[in-house]
Amino acid sequence: MNSPAVKAFGDERIAAGEVCLVVDLGDCSGMDSTFMGTLAGMASRLSACQAGVLQIAGAGERNRRSLEDLGLDFLLEIEPAAAVWRGQEQAIRGTLKPPLPPGALGQIPRARHILEAHQILSDVSDKNAREFEDVVTMLEKELAGQAKPATPAEAPQDPPRTRPQ
Repeated sequence: MNSPAVKAFGDERIAAGEVCLVVDLGDCSGMDSTFMGTLAGMASRLSACQAGVLQIAGAGERNRRSLEDLGLDFLLEIEPAAAVWRGQEQAIRGTLKPPLPPGALGQIPRARHILEAHQILSDVSDKNAREFEDVVTMLEKELAGQAKPATPAEAPQDPPRTRPQ
C-alpha cells in the first residue's frame, strides 16, 4: 500500500539531486517483499550516483532480519553508525510532516509496480530469484494478457445504425 508513494517520493528526490535518502522504519511493524523491492530499487538508483546511498533508520530487529534475509544489507545501510542523523531521530521526527496518503493504483500500474519490485529482488541473488520466480512469472503473464489487443471477437461492436425515416 505504501510502496508506490515511497517510490514516487524517492524518485522525485533523486531527480532533484539528493544522494542520501533516509527511510525511517520506526513505526513499521513489518514489510512485505514489494516494499523491500521498492527500497532495493531506490538503493540501486542512488548507488548509480557518486556517493549515493539509502540509509535505514529505526529498522528494529524484525525489519533488519527481513532486509538481511534478502541480501539487501549489501545495497543499503541499515542503522549506519556514522550517519549524521544518529542520536537525533526523535528531534528529526518531530519536524516531519505526516505523509500524504498513498494514492490508489489501478490494476495494471499496481501489477507493474509489484513486478518491478520483485524483479529487483530477484536480481540481488540466485536465492531471491528462485524464491520470487513464481510471482514474477505470474505478473509477467498477467501484464502480457492485459497488453494484448482485442481479437475481432472480443472487440467492442458499434451498435447497429439505423437511418432516420
